[in-house]
Amino acid sequence: MAGVATSGRQRSKLAPYLMILPALVYLGVFFVVPLVTLARTSLSSTGGSVYLPTLTFDWNFGNYATAFRQYEDQILRSFGYAAVATVVCLLLAYPLAYVIAFKAGRYKNLILGLVILPFFVTFLIRTIAWKTILADEGWVVQALGAVGLLPEEGRLLSTGWAVIGGLIYNWIIFMILPLYVSLEKIDPRLLEASKDLYSSSPRSFGKVILPLSMPGVLAGSMLVFIPAVGDFINADYLGSTQTTMIGNVIQKQFLVVKDYPAAAALSFLLMALILVGVLLYTRALGTEDLV
Repeated sequence: MAGVATSGRQRSKLAPYLMILPALVYLGVFFVVPLVTLARTSLSSTGGSVYLPTLTFDWNFGNYATAFRQYEDQILRSFGYAAVATVVCLLLAYPLAYVIAFKAGRYKNLILGLVILPFFVTFLIRTIAWKTILADEGWVVQALGAVGLLPEEGRLLSTGWAVIGGLIYNWIIFMILPLYVSLEKIDPRLLEASKDLYSSSPRSFGKVILPLSMPGVLAGSMLVFIPAVGDFINADYLGSTQTTMIGNVIQKQFLVVKDYPAAAALSFLLMALILVGVLLYTRALGTEDLV
């Protein structure tokens, strides 16, 4: 009996590890192996022809310095566009999430459905639709020109603002949903208690709602900022050669120029910069949990 009990305890100890084994194998095959391969490529030198390039692994750290020096403008532009898009998404999404969480009542599910509905259309189609909307002969440009917000020969398409607008539209859903979840978890009795203590609505918001919703702000900001930095579809369709983002450069280096070490170095450099930015942002907010 003692042997059976010991065997049962051993199996119970192994059970959690056996349960996560498929996930670990999946991550190893589809994340760790490609990441190691990319790192090896970033430290290699290229040779051969454009049509048949060859790679030689020789610990060439110069690829990183060269990549940053050549494409510093695109890197800074990408982070700038992503930061502006994240801030605007937060300013637009927070009031909407607040209304859904506290004011929508029985229409809550309907509004959530309407928010999610446009994202059943593929990312590419939505971006091309914005290209049509912001075209020089489109109604948006004509309306802004009529009220004097655009000069006579002004345009929106192929500008940085068009790219930022595309980023906002395509990623704002990832700000709305975390904010809604975070706000919806707030106990309404806390708001009632603040009113019983003669707190005004703005003060209740600043002292109760906003601090309790910070996990949603953090999660939403990261879910918008990280993909927006590496986005290349919006810059490709809504921008110009003056609004190129680092994602466009990486795509071109991989698929057109076929300078794989430079593309891999840029990818790793982008990951490192995003990681540092996320850590600093998380530390600044002082948020320990996400949702």
